[in-house]
Amino acid sequence: MFVDVFKTIILGIIEGITEWLPISSTGHMIIAEEFLKLEVSPEFWKMFLVVIQLGAILAIVVLFFKNLFPWGFNKTKKETKDTFNLWYKIIIGCLPAALIGIPLSDKIDELFFNPGTVALMLIIYGILFIIVENKQKNKKYRVKEVNKITYKDAILVGLFQVLSLIPGTSRSGATILGGLIIGLDRTVAASYTFYLAVPVMLGASLIKILEFGFVFSSFEIIILIVGTLTAFIVSILTIKLLLKYIKKNDFKVFGYYRILLGLVVILYFLLK
Repeated sequence: MFVDVFKTIILGIIEGITEWLPISSTGHMIIAEEFLKLEVSPEFWKMFLVVIQLGAILAIVVLFFKNLFPWGFNKTKKETKDTFNLWYKIIIGCLPAALIGIPLSDKIDELFFNPGTVALMLIIYGILFIIVENKQKNKKYRVKEVNKITYKDAILVGLFQVLSLIPGTSRSGATILGGLIIGLDRTVAASYTFYLAVPVMLGASLIKILEFGFVFSSFEIIILIVGTLTAFIVSILTIKLLLKYIKKNDFKVFGYYRILLGLVVILYFLLK
């Protein structure tokens, strides 16, 4: 049991870091699964990898509660209205992925959840990050505040989020890349990506719990709590560091990292 708890902590750390950096949590979990597989049923393991995202979601809620909660904090009527408008845009941004991802989730996993696809997506989007950042160099961004995102922007970023249904793409990677392409400032693109994660990841977690059922052993409950709590703590640190980093730096380092990780995944499974 103690070994599994220790593995769970490591998995929570991986989730808390890779969920928010544009480097694909799936790619890292495929590698982690080779060495950190828990002594649980395949059904619980599949559910666990999704549900620990609840810790990451809670980190967003805690860090950005003032931005996401319409009332309180001495908000004016205009600020309250702006918060509601932000939520409308978040919901609109989530619709494309929900309409495609929910009915096709199992089929997508069946077709694309494999090391080859994940490695390919890691490399492709790594290259795209480098290309886009090189083209964006010294460019003046059109949108420099999250509240200035238009409904058209929300829809376009939502369409980019659909790309993340392919494992290895990275949800944050696809939406941040899309945001940069349509003219969002790096901080705005990252922040909006964080907000989009709340309904997307909450919905995915609830679906997996419903599929698994609400009957858990005491060991499974401990595993879920430890993984979720670890992901929450690490997510808070990761988000703060990322927002601080991109104020003065671009995303190219993550592009190079994705390419390297993609090659590692390919070599590992070729030599396995």
